[in-house]
Amino acid sequence: MRKPNDARKTMVRLIITGACGRTGSAIVRLAAADSDFTVTHVLEAKGHPLVGTNITIPGLAVASLPVETDIESIVADGDVIIDFTEPTSSLLHFRTAAKHGKAIIVGTTGFSSQMQSEMRGTAGSRAVISPNMSIGVNLLFNLAQKAAQVLGSDYDTEIIEMHHNRKKDAPSGTALRLKEVITNTDQSRAWVEVTGRAGLVGERRPDEIGVLAIRAGDIVGEHTVFFVGSGERIELIHRAYSRDNFARGALAAAKWIVDRPEGVYDMNDVLGLR
Repeated sequence: MRKPNDARKTMVRLIITGACGRTGSAIVRLAAADSDFTVTHVLEAKGHPLVGTNITIPGLAVASLPVETDIESIVADGDVIIDFTEPTSSLLHFRTAAKHGKAIIVGTTGFSSQMQSEMRGTAGSRAVISPNMSIGVNLLFNLAQKAAQVLGSDYDTEIIEMHHNRKKDAPSGTALRLKEVITNTDQSRAWVEVTGRAGLVGERRPDEIGVLAIRAGDIVGEHTVFFVGSGERIELIHRAYSRDNFARGALAAAKWIVDRPEGVYDMNDVLGLR
């Protein structure tokens, strides 16, 4: 795994959006404990009940930071923005970062194809965008791609993902990324995505790829890729037990992006998996 630039001596100034959410609060907590970072501002959406209050961040020089809403007014105080919000807010933060020459780490999911195209085509952007910042999940992407290349059309492929009952999008961005890396191994096939089966659906078509979602309880995240052939089955599984793994990946990306030229990167670049 490629490590961030160890020669850098100055602390990276972070602006963390969605800071009161489940993943955002984990990022704030781990960043405050890391001597490579200083958290300068924390943001939430307008109307959030904690806007205007102070949140305590152990390890900071100041005991707490106010929860703010206006990224334009404070963007100059950061080197890197870390964004785990929702697609409309993330796109706004992305535009602001590019406009002011700041780097941004985007872990939000649920972007439309138009939003993705805009971000990848925005001049002046310096970003890491990934539907899942977990180091383990990004290794899973790499392993799934290699397995698909080796096994080919002789194996049926299915993806099952599980998340907590408050997740709004389905299938998850991670599951869709798994589907993408697998189907991209053979673009000559007429891949058919199936997100559910019920009734007399007939035999499984050779080019189907199932992408199935489960929502229940407080499951942080679980993804399983099945490659099933005649007489054998291969399963690649990643289970997340804490959002800290997403936070650690986002912070690794923040360290990595600081010294990089303009461009839109993903976690393969950060981890040296490309």
